[in-house]
Amino acid sequence: MAYLPANIEYVSLQPQVRESDQDVLEVSEIRHFGQQISDFADTAALCELVDLVLSIDTSVAHLAGAMGKPTWVLLPHAPDWRWLLERTDSPWYPSLKLYRQNAQRRWEPLLEYVADDLQALAKGKLT
Repeated sequence: MAYLPANIEYVSLQPQVRESDQDVLEVSEIRHFGQQISDFADTAALCELVDLVLSIDTSVAHLAGAMGKPTWVLLPHAPDWRWLLERTDSPWYPSLKLYRQNAQRRWEPLLEYVADDLQALAKGKLT
């Protein structure tokens, strides 16, 4: 299953990636600015330019949420306390939608669900 639906432009907002992930980025169609991101202001500028931020629990998720940017956050089954439990929204950031790993702690079903929602969003069938 390909987790990144086609016909969507993807942009990496991470300034650094692991060396092992660099190879994956190079062969993907994900745009990565890496060394061009020198500070959080650059990250915020990139966030401002995208339609949706898709993240795990990182500073980028908090930045996008604080900016009011539509953001989907993928969370492990036992998330940080800030994300509370059994919610798909965040009281801290109204523009966030939370996607939670199931009790079996498997990422595949969650990634398939996110991919389906991305496709629906791209087709205008999800708000």
